[in-house]
Amino acid sequence: MTETEFLSALKTLPLHPGARGLKDDCALIEIGGETLIFNHDVMAEDVHFRPEASLADVAWKLVALNLSDLAAKGAEPIGILLGHSLGGNDMQFIKGLREVMEAYDVKLMGGDTVAGTGASTFSVTAIGRATCNPVPSRIGAAPGDTVYLTGSVGRAMLGFEGERDHLQAFNRPRPLLAEGRALAPHVSAMMDVSDGLLLDAFRMAEASGVTFSIRQEDVPVADPARADECMRWGDDYELLFTLPTDVPCPVAASRIGTVVERGAAPLMLSGEPILGRDGLGYLHG
Repeated sequence: MTETEFLSALKTLPLHPGARGLKDDCALIEIGGETLIFNHDVMAEDVHFRPEASLADVAWKLVALNLSDLAAKGAEPIGILLGHSLGGNDMQFIKGLREVMEAYDVKLMGGDTVAGTGASTFSVTAIGRATCNPVPSRIGAAPGDTVYLTGSVGRAMLGFEGERDHLQAFNRPRPLLAEGRALAPHVSAMMDVSDGLLLDAFRMAEASGVTFSIRQEDVPVADPARADECMRWGDDYELLFTLPTDVPCPVAASRIGTVVERGAAPLMLSGEPILGRDGLGYLHG
């Protein structure tokens, strides 16, 4: 099965209300007067990192990409649960884990270890505390809103290819937690860009039942000569969000488009409708 097919099958199972219909990256649970936010991500050897990669970098990235999903909810991290595959340079992994946890003041709450015989797989469940309600989601973008993007896209792609100036963007991305908290009370919709700007914009527009009209020339890219690749490659962990036109943007970000009534496609790029997800970004399966 492909990732999309598997997700569709999961949606036929009994779902907790906090799952938001599996249309979002995080689950929510309300306890007393507080909302807790849960996210779970997996990284697999030969898919998310090379076999020769530093496990310190792998540990950093594993935690960082989970925190990036919390950032898109405007959450304050509380702690993580770790799933670890033994057999590599385990102490190097712990070194990277300590570095990222200290950098973002995140505590280890538990987890599990396994000794496997195949490729290494690592996972983290991140738990955060909502800083505002309602908690931002992919759903909520409305016609007339403006589409924004923090930073630029394509830096991770260049880092993966070995460009020295962009190595850290791929190996050790930095979740935008402060920006997410600043944006949370104001956005109509928000998510982080992990699988490619175009694919994630398509997903957010589809979830909101609208069309995102994006101007390619307004999208900040790390390499203008490869703008199309930069918008599709992914691993950027920038924030993609929409704001009503009368709300000033509270963080540094670029206006890359507008939200319009749902047309023939969830996404339009420089006036051209994009009907399907294929080739827009990274899909498993």
